[in-house]
Amino acid sequence: MTEYRSRMMQLAFGPMIGHLIGTALRLGVLDRIGEGERSAEELAAEGKADLQSTTRMLRALTGIGLLAETAPGTFAATETGAFLRTDHPESMAFMVKLLTDPSMLRSWEHLGESVRTGEPYFATVFGKDYFSFLKDNPELSEHFNIAMSQGTRVTAQLLPKACDFGRFGVVADIGGGDGTLLAGILRAHPALRGILYDSAEGLSQAGAKLERAGLAGRCELVAGDFFASAPAGADAYVIKSVLHDWSDDQAATILGHVRAVLPADGRVIVIETVLPDVADDRQEGLNYMSDLNMLVNLGGRERTRDEFAELFSRAGLSLASVVPVGPQVPYCVIEAEAV
Repeated sequence: MTEYRSRMMQLAFGPMIGHLIGTALRLGVLDRIGEGERSAEELAAEGKADLQSTTRMLRALTGIGLLAETAPGTFAATETGAFLRTDHPESMAFMVKLLTDPSMLRSWEHLGESVRTGEPYFATVFGKDYFSFLKDNPELSEHFNIAMSQGTRVTAQLLPKACDFGRFGVVADIGGGDGTLLAGILRAHPALRGILYDSAEGLSQAGAKLERAGLAGRCELVAGDFFASAPAGADAYVIKSVLHDWSDDQAATILGHVRAVLPADGRVIVIETVLPDVADDRQEGLNYMSDLNMLVNLGGRERTRDEFAELFSRAGLSLASVVPVGPQVPYCVIEAEAV
């Protein structure tokens, strides 16, 4: 019984743990500790913070496994905590910062209302929808783009092994942000060309990223609105972590615009979580937490295989196959073709 009581207390402290991690990120604690060790006194002085309070925060971070107190008052990052350093090669700092940002958390205070109405609460709190809010807050928008890149990095490495892109000539990435995913596909297939399609804000960091990767000459950047159109000229259209942001009607509209420009032998390749028909506790329920986050903040949802099939059908598409991307990520390659 003690084990279950302890687990229940961990869950109940969850929101406070999120605030703890977010505060540590905004104070730059992990970056200042780096790969070595730092004393609480040094960290407090550099952060112009109270020493006793800083020590208490560092010990709380130790208690949840992000730091280790190697000697009284001296701290180092654990292997898990190191992922919160912005210079870590597999950094998750901006993704975690985004999830713990007040703009993301405020709507969760009204989860009950969203459950009751089925509608997001973000606009009620902030006076505009989430993506309009990002557009009006350039720094947060930049952090969002970096977070999406961090969340896509492993998928970009695994996707070319899970899906045969060699059968295509041009791949368009719809809502592809800074091009992290498309760059992974193009690197794996040197003969392939790409089209990166997103809003001007979404593409703001794409040119420099593709230039650094040596792929700028093989990839066209197209600014646009996927609720209005999709770019012609590709025989494969990749859509990663976009449809779950939107309601069924909105997602069907996006797919409908892709269907309008899809050649007869073309393919639509959606990269998203596929929920099982019966709920389980794989990945500690993160897929279901993402589903509720879509509900309260965006009005979107995670979907089952049958729900994707229905969505495709509404857009004149037919679900052809569902294949896991790989064991390290929660996504599937959901491929559809024209009816």
